Amino acid sequence: MWHLFPLDRAVNHLWYAIPLIVAISLVYGATRHETLPGILVNAYRAATWIISFMAIIFGVLFVISLWS
Repeated sequence: MWHLFPLDRAVNHLWYAIPLIVAISLVYGATRHETLPGILVNAYRAATWIISFMAIIFGVLFVISLWS
């Protein structure tokens, strides 16, 4: 049971990524378009790209951690 506490603390820090991804995506979308629909579409694409990139990096680091 005690071995789960460090994992619990690490998961709580991931909640900070959600508003950061939303803010970055909206600002990036607003720099590319001037209308709200264009901003939201581009923000969705940027958020998808950011989350995918973070997932790939997580997967690489997870595989590396299994070997060490």
